[in-house]
Amino acid sequence: MADYPIISDVSAHIVRMLRTKMCPEPIPSPNNIEVSSPAEQDVDYILGLYLYDIREEGEIALRSIRVGNARSRKPPKPYSLYYMIFINGSSQMGLKAHDIQKIIGRAAQIVNDGNTISPNALQTWLEAEESPIILSPAKISLDDKVRVWSAINKPYQVSLFYRAAPVFLSSEIVMEDTPVREARFTLAAMGEKNE
Repeated sequence: MADYPIISDVSAHIVRMLRTKMCPEPIPSPNNIEVSSPAEQDVDYILGLYLYDIREEGEIALRSIRVGNARSRKPPKPYSLYYMIFINGSSQMGLKAHDIQKIIGRAAQIVNDGNTISPNALQTWLEAEESPIILSPAKISLDDKVRVWSAINKPYQVSLFYRAAPVFLSSEIVMEDTPVREARFTLAAMGEKNE
C-alpha cells in the first residue's frame, strides 16, 4: 500500500495536470499554478490548489497484509482528501471576471477529464496494483464553501471543491503471527443406523 507521501503526491499530480493543460492558455506560465492556501499573502501565482480537509474513512474494512511467512502488517487506512481550486485574490494580474470564469471553467474541465489517479504511477515502487483514487466534485453546500473561506479569514469567491478518495495510507506496524505449534484432531467412527 502507498506510503505517507501519497497525500502530497496526489496534490502534486493535480497541479502537474493543471500546469500541463492550462498553459499557455488561459494561464501564461506553469509557475502561475501552485499548491497554496488562499491565506498566504504576497505570493505570485494565479491558480491555487488548497488541501483544506483530510478525513479518515472507516467504512472500508481491509485485512492485514502478509509480510513473509510469520508476519503481517496492520491494514492500511482509507482517507478522503478535500481540495479547493481557487483564483489567487492577492495576485490576479489584472484579471477581469470573464478571465476568472474562463480559468475556473478550464480547471473544472481538466479535473473532470483526468479524474482517475493511479497510486502506482505516483509511487512507482509499489509492487501490487493499487485501487485508483477518484477525483469527484465535493458534495458540499454554498454555506459550507463560505465556511471554508471564513476559516482562513477570506471573503468567499467562486471556487471549485473536489474530493480525492480512497487514498490508502499504509501502516508501519508489523505484527508477529502466532505460529501453530500443536494441532489435535479427534476421529470418531460413525455408527450404523438400525431400522
